[in-house]
Amino acid sequence: MASGRVRRRTGLLAAGGALLLAATAACGGGGGSSSTSGSGGFHPVKQSGGTLTVWVDSTRLPAAKLYQQQNPSVKMDIVTYDGDANGSNYLRTKVSLFDRTRKGWPDVVFSSQNNEATWAVQDGFAAPLNKGQIPASTLSGWAKGANDPCTVDGTLYCLRNDLSQAVLWYNAPLMKQWGYQVPKTWEEYQALGQKVATEHPGYLIGSAGDPWTPEIYMWASKCGANQITGPKAVKVDTSSPECTRMASLLDTLIKNKSLSLSSVFSSDFDKNQADKVLMLPGPSWYGGSIFQGTFKTPAHQIAAAPMPQWSGDTVPSTGNVGGGTWLMSAHSANLKAATAFLTWATTSDDYQGKLAPGYPAYQAAAKTWLTKQASSGYFVGDVNSTLQAAANQVWSGWGYGQFSQESIWAASVTPKLTAGKTVTSLLPTWKDAIVNYARADGYKVAQ
Repeated sequence: MASGRVRRRTGLLAAGGALLLAATAACGGGGGSSSTSGSGGFHPVKQSGGTLTVWVDSTRLPAAKLYQQQNPSVKMDIVTYDGDANGSNYLRTKVSLFDRTRKGWPDVVFSSQNNEATWAVQDGFAAPLNKGQIPASTLSGWAKGANDPCTVDGTLYCLRNDLSQAVLWYNAPLMKQWGYQVPKTWEEYQALGQKVATEHPGYLIGSAGDPWTPEIYMWASKCGANQITGPKAVKVDTSSPECTRMASLLDTLIKNKSLSLSSVFSSDFDKNQADKVLMLPGPSWYGGSIFQGTFKTPAHQIAAAPMPQWSGDTVPSTGNVGGGTWLMSAHSANLKAATAFLTWATTSDDYQGKLAPGYPAYQAAAKTWLTKQASSGYFVGDVNSTLQAAANQVWSGWGYGQFSQESIWAASVTPKLTAGKTVTSLLPTWKDAIVNYARADGYKVAQ
């Protein structure tokens, strides 16, 4: 057991959090005596050392515990929170409070969101990492483009934890038994869904019940609903063929019930549908976290294939679901210990290579992680080459704005889908919601 104390906090998963926090952000300010401004440089607060406070979600808790075990001389206060899951904005809410009381900031924090730098830099919370804290030789080890969401005007303010490129997971023995071919195009995917609904009703080829549904399907389809064009600029278009054809596909498969409207993490899905999954498009972490962990799918069943592409599209594309980032507080009085932990948590083979559920963003650890997947004997065939290829196919047209697409979809689309509306009919509603969230966060919106 780790010698540090582990405390649990539950953050409200407020789907409308981004709107509620707009006014707070306007008057929040950095607070404290540190500075991350580009002109003034980084001026740390007085370094006094002491307890290292680390905030993690439950999935990253083993990382903090392992570090404490390996470094018993480091006094740690490990706090678990929701990790800003589904864009809850719990972290920003608490930072705003700490800014007012001028105390309480964690030294290092993990977030499941890739857009934290968009507010954490503006509010003076995030410390720069490439200005003498972490050597360039270490930072060069991340996968190409992995830390783009963390970079503001050439300065790095967070580190990407893992890549969450989407692939097509499928049950290989069932596909073979039923004589089905793994679809290479979205047209083939839809046709197979219609066939499954007729020949094996109750079985699924995907789920549209999670807040990250647009990140799996719309992002992979190159739907321009989330095109970040500048630090505070976004173009929102949900009416293009790339959007409407995917919406039509989803509607067809939802109607014939080969696509679930339950979250893969819900008790309903676990009880009634987990053993009915024929295919499931989803991020790299679905393999270990969902199939092996949550669903308890037996070994030698699950395989991975590239995400389908639209016929005639010569540039393969896929989406990204999460990945998460680590940030170090500009208010930390314990930067030496914070930097040591941050570097270890993102690069260590002991955690990233051997224990982490997701595909590491740090390339050396990714090699170890892939070797472990191959040697585990759990998957069917070679999943490594599929994951490696997908890591370079995440479409760059979907950006990382301050507003959470997961919150927007959960608030504006999911309830109406559950009530029987179609994705196609909700495309204007989705667009309006994105525009409203973006403007509330100070974005100039082009439509």
